[in-house]
Amino acid sequence: MRTVDTGTGTDAAPDFEESSAGSGEPAAPQPSRRLLVLSAVAGFVLGGSVLGLLWGLSGVHAGALDDAVAACQALDRVGELPDTSRDAQPSLTPGLSAERLQRMTAARALSAAAAQVNANYQPLADHIDGVSRMVLSLHFNDISGQRHLTEAKEICGRI
Repeated sequence: MRTVDTGTGTDAAPDFEESSAGSGEPAAPQPSRRLLVLSAVAGFVLGGSVLGLLWGLSGVHAGALDDAVAACQALDRVGELPDTSRDAQPSLTPGLSAERLQRMTAARALSAAAAQVNANYQPLADHIDGVSRMVLSLHFNDISGQRHLTEAKEICGRI
């Protein structure tokens, strides 16, 4: 809207901006937001998928490795076990403290958990299970139990 200055007789500047809709000119088309929304959704889905994949792959094997290492540490903390398998007449078998028996049980449970998640740890679980059976029965003259102990320590050395 134009106004005329009464003092000079000339056109005065408008007090407000005129909209282009009132001037007869067509309004400029607004850019479509579809591309922006589609890009945002695709980025969210792709990013979420990559994070989920990385999280899933890293969690499974790392947990199994941690369990296997903890099983080996628990087995090591059981301490030296007597080997009476070479004795023709083994003397009275010494008992083990409750603490040592609990560590043996923990080593067995941890190795079984590692093998359940990752089959590569199944030999470790089998050997620690054999040692556990020997220890819990207090039959240290069990040749297979002593062999399991040697094999378990060898596997633990490679982990």
